[in-house]
Amino acid sequence: MKLNSEDLEYFGGILQRQLDELVRGAERTVDDMTEGEGKSAFPDPTDRASLESDRNFELRIRDRERKLINKIKKALTMIEDGTFGLCEVCGEPIDVKRLEARPVTSHCIECKTSEEEEEKIRNM
Repeated sequence: MKLNSEDLEYFGGILQRQLDELVRGAERTVDDMTEGEGKSAFPDPTDRASLESDRNFELRIRDRERKLINKIKKALTMIEDGTFGLCEVCGEPIDVKRLEARPVTSHCIECKTSEEEEEKIRNM
């Protein structure tokens, strides 16, 4: 079943809120890291190592979020062009429950499962 305009508006709202939240988080991280530059002169190497470890962890999280931001932007574009909710592989509608669980998805459950099984076989 193809999504109606109310469904598209609903998912668009969810995606836009997620995008806004992720962008705000990224801005806070940049602000925190630039503010802390002058304060990070630790005489104790252990303190310095702890700070670097925390920063690396934060940057890994933000990199994952950057990838999610790209997926959200792609999903919002798909809403605009009328392809949101359709599987990119088989062209069939994606179940609404799947979209509610993961609004950025672009594959139906069958195609995603098949893709993951093929990936698992390749990595063996």
